[in-house]
Amino acid sequence: MKEVEKNEIKRLSDRLDLIRHQQADMSLVESAEKYAELEKEKEKLEGEIERLRAVKGHKLSKEAQKLMGMPHRRAITKKEQADLGKLKKSARGLVVVHPMTELGREMGLQEMTGFCKTAF
Repeated sequence: MKEVEKNEIKRLSDRLDLIRHQQADMSLVESAEKYAELEKEKEKLEGEIERLRAVKGHKLSKEAQKLMGMPHRRAITKKEQADLGKLKKSARGLVVVHPMTELGREMGLQEMTGFCKTAF
């Protein structure tokens, strides 16, 4: 579902860019009606893009809230990062979030962090 929203935002943004280029090439005197029509469509696209981004952000926030609600969280050491497979096997249900991912940036993480229901 996340990929579908991302693709839809991209498609709408591309359409919006196309309209902006068409408007830049147009003469207001000769084609005022067409310009107004494009302006209306542009506003509609901007609204839809904003709505999709809000939906995407809301879904991300729910995931972030779920992780923050887990009882155990801590930074993952460099040694543990080298063998994440072993760490994940030892702590079932461990979720590792990297600070450069979209979720990590939203949560304001500074380092790779693990979230789990049990101590790890």
